[in-house]
Amino acid sequence: MIRAIAIDDEPLALKVIENFCGIIDFIALEKTFSKPKEALDYLDKFPVDLLFLDINMPSVNGIEFCKNLKQNTMVIFTTAYSEYAVDAFNLKAIDYLLKPFSYIRFLNACNKANDIISQQAKTENTLTKYFFVRADYKLVRINFTDVLYIEGLDDYVKIYIEKQKPLITRMTMKAIIEKLSAKDFIRVHRSFIVPLNRIKSVRNKVIALEGKEIPIGSSYEEEVLRSFKG
Repeated sequence: MIRAIAIDDEPLALKVIENFCGIIDFIALEKTFSKPKEALDYLDKFPVDLLFLDINMPSVNGIEFCKNLKQNTMVIFTTAYSEYAVDAFNLKAIDYLLKPFSYIRFLNACNKANDIISQQAKTENTLTKYFFVRADYKLVRINFTDVLYIEGLDDYVKIYIEKQKPLITRMTMKAIIEKLSAKDFIRVHRSFIVPLNRIKSVRNKVIALEGKEIPIGSSYEEEVLRSFKG
């Protein structure tokens, strides 16, 4: 499932995208935004796989919006202006849809994104599943499958590892999450990251692992629920 959002200052254009996405079974359109700033705030907290992005908007140009993205997100531009096509493809856009576009044309663009996601998944499956952290004056290799959960302690993180003593390393939570597989781990609280396959149950904003209960932070609740839906 490809997680997506749409950004356009025209409500009718957003409605068209919403309707088309509702027909395509591999696109999950999570939100639509008429204000790019709100979309950026959302993306900082909830990264997605794909953006449907207008170009000529009052507050910001879609090309500039794309350049300022922190995440490596696929983009399909949806615009009434053909003159930005070269700029769009220089940014490695998946496609460039000129309004008004048909459902078939929209589907073709989405199929391109789906092909890329499928290829990335095949590649990821062949990658080694471990990461390195520095602890006790040396680099330590930790297998993804051995991680029970990770706890943030100011400028340090404490990694709880199966059948081993916890390992403490000087690192921020943001830095450690970037080392982990996004499909295997999720940050559920400002102080906790958990492996999805270790979760036994979720109840009353509490995640039960084997022998440990971890709270879900209010700002992370939506992301946790979305992971289970995915």
